Amino acid sequence: MNIDKANAALDSVCTADTPETLAQAYAAWAATYDSETASLGYLLPFLITAWVTRHVPAGEGPLLDAGCGTGLSGPSLKALGYSDIAGLDLSDDMLKIAGSRDAYSELRQAMLGGPLPWPDGYFRAFFSTGVFTISHAPASGLHELVRITKKGGHAIFTVRDQVFESGGFQAVFDELEQGGKWRTVEASPWFRCYAIAEPDALVRTFVFEVI
Repeated sequence: MNIDKANAALDSVCTADTPETLAQAYAAWAATYDSETASLGYLLPFLITAWVTRHVPAGEGPLLDAGCGTGLSGPSLKALGYSDIAGLDLSDDMLKIAGSRDAYSELRQAMLGGPLPWPDGYFRAFFSTGVFTISHAPASGLHELVRITKKGGHAIFTVRDQVFESGGFQAVFDELEQGGKWRTVEASPWFRCYAIAEPDALVRTFVFEVI
């Protein structure tokens, strides 16, 4: 496996400066995304299942995989008893691959940061990995994700270290908490996104209860 090629593709999505160029970068990467991110030791789509199962019992309602990409998280959660999972992604090419996994009950194309196509309180929880990162979804996108999550539901997502402060995530966290929209449940230590490459790429997982 060519790790240099995987790193080049990763760089292309991290340097995209518009939603259009980001979508183009993912379209070019879609066919080889799974094998190339695996060569880097990409952990997040599989590791997020630990937080989902810790906080969300199976069978309590639909989940949203926000920024599902090729759908790597879906089969793991399906195997753990979560049968109603919707996927959302910017890239139609990625969604086509996600749809082939037989793990998602619904797939929609939309961009985080804009309006989402579900009613208030629709989901039992949303989870998201590798989306709140460099050149990707803004912190403001959390408002809309919270809107479509039911009271008592959970928000479970990772944030990349390089955008946590510069992207205003703490300010959005505080705004949602002070507005009575959610409360903090847990926050992990910073940890590596990739087990093999990119040792300085760190993320943190946050869990909030929607209220």
